[in-house]
Amino acid sequence: MKKIEAIIRKSKFYEVRKALHEVGVNFFSYWDVTGLGNEEEGHVYRGVAYSTSDIQRRYLSIVVNDDFEAITIKTIIESGATGEVGDGKIFVSHIEEVYRIRTGEKGGNTLK
Repeated sequence: MKKIEAIIRKSKFYEVRKALHEVGVNFFSYWDVTGLGNEEEGHVYRGVAYSTSDIQRRYLSIVVNDDFEAITIKTIIESGATGEVGDGKIFVSHIEEVYRIRTGEKGGNTLK
């Protein structure tokens, strides 16, 4: 099993969520996060320009069976990309085991 963590633009979240559902990834967790990156986000308020280094993003945490790893990553990249700096990152790590709390069942079937 793999844990796929993605940091994406908040403006692309609903597009990414819809695309993941279409390929069969129906459960994941997400958070609104603030981070620092290479992107410099500038704002203009009442004619005054100012810059902030804090970047608002959405953090996705998805655990999938190994056979869903490639399609999940491809889906996030295709639906989350704008082609501009600041589109985000994807991190993949190995998950040793998964347990379903309700039944005590363990293994990849708990993800279905």
